[in-house]
Amino acid sequence: MAANGLQIPILEAGDGPLVLCLHGFPDHARSWTPILRRLAWEGYWAVAPAMRGYWPGGAAPDGQYGGSALGTDVLALIAALGRETADLVGHDIGARAAYAAAGLEPDRIRKLVGMSVPYGQQLLTAFAADGDQQRRSWYMFFFQTRLAEVSVPLNDFAFIDRLWREWSPSYALPNAERALLKESLAQPGVLSQTFGFYRQLFGAPPEDAALQALEARASGPINVPSLYLHGAEDGCMAAYLSEGMEALFPKGLEKEIIPGVGHFLHLEQPDTIATRILKFLGP
Repeated sequence: MAANGLQIPILEAGDGPLVLCLHGFPDHARSWTPILRRLAWEGYWAVAPAMRGYWPGGAAPDGQYGGSALGTDVLALIAALGRETADLVGHDIGARAAYAAAGLEPDRIRKLVGMSVPYGQQLLTAFAADGDQQRRSWYMFFFQTRLAEVSVPLNDFAFIDRLWREWSPSYALPNAERALLKESLAQPGVLSQTFGFYRQLFGAPPEDAALQALEARASGPINVPSLYLHGAEDGCMAAYLSEGMEALFPKGLEKEIIPGVGHFLHLEQPDTIATRILKFLGP
């Protein structure tokens, strides 16, 4: 699917109102498969795109991996799919993409569901001042080094196995799905491209004034009815970092901490999560 200067691979199911399901790291669009099927069954057109950087030809054409770039991809994909509006469901970095799209053009987003990564300045503050979150986010700091490209693939991506084990301690990704995920990350250029988000997250702000303004819009209040879901056992992002998010959602925010699940809650309890999403989106 051609959008925003990229040929974006997509998975899709169903026919009806458009719902975009946006994945995070270390992940790929396939993890949405159970949710896509359920959304399609309930009458939606469910589409899961690869995020920029997550395929060999997916390097950012403008070199940008920040929030505004991710959000612009989402908005361009909605148009490329022939729709004026869509619902967004984002997990991890995909949640950041959803927040950014809603911040940039709220009139084009009907409803938004964010999962596992809270929204707001408190998150960046935690990276700088919260020792507990700093320990959880050690991988982000490691990705700032060139050693990351060498270390992550070693021993059949043992690094990735560790992240999944720490982030969702009560869940084991099936071996076949784990192999497909590693295969996607092993494609030429993909790891370096996916590290771009983290490297720009902690980098200097863009020098271009127009890009600075775009980033500011992508990080402002979200004027879209929203739902936020977070696993109580999440080993990547502390659930308490979602406290106070409501102030940034003038159109309303429903928030729920899901017991018994970790970071990859949409895989750990797909029926529960799909039901909660559908309750929010409506028939």
